[in-house]
Amino acid sequence: MILEADNIVLSFGDEKILSGIYLKAETGKVTGILGRNGCGKTSLLRIIFGDLNSKYKNIRINTKYQKRDLYKTNLISYLPQHQILPKNIKLSKAFNLFSVDWSSFVEQFESFRIYKNFKTDNLSSGELRVVETYLILNSGKPIIFLDEPFSFIAPLYIEKFKRIIEQKKKQAAIVITDHFYRDILDISDSVYFLKNGYSKLIKSKEDLEREGYANIS
Repeated sequence: MILEADNIVLSFGDEKILSGIYLKAETGKVTGILGRNGCGKTSLLRIIFGDLNSKYKNIRINTKYQKRDLYKTNLISYLPQHQILPKNIKLSKAFNLFSVDWSSFVEQFESFRIYKNFKTDNLSSGELRVVETYLILNSGKPIIFLDEPFSFIAPLYIEKFKRIIEQKKKQAAIVITDHFYRDILDISDSVYFLKNGYSKLIKSKEDLEREGYANIS
């Protein structure tokens, strides 16, 4: 499956956020998005997902224009930056609702084994992020959006998720954004850099450094 988005224009008042965006993601690859705060990374994901309106947009799957918002289809799972699970739900119930196997989860995240009957509001923000990221990655959808999945979680868990993402991309087109740019560069097959409303395909670490985004060397 190939997902493409272009001609996306978004403004808030007189401030233009996105004006010349192109993005391509496909099954078997991880597509990373980098850029400074406020550059429109989250807005771009939300526009493609369908819960944020833009002035213009052209979303295509396998070259076919999508008239329906993607969230109205059965094609996409989206991990936003905010909490998605209800505060009073037990983890065991959450896993059942997502049809995700708890045993497989705790095989990889052993320290969570004691939390099966805990409610989400009993977890730290980092622990909750681990649970939600795992559920989205195991949703079985052919398109997966991850908006800052590595925020607030321990480096050990980041490495585990990088391995999981490497496996899941075989069945899904994965788009990921995060401030941990080294991890995004590490796991992504292609990376777009957002700046001044436009997207630019980054082909090397040096490209990113030339954009003044980070000191890679």
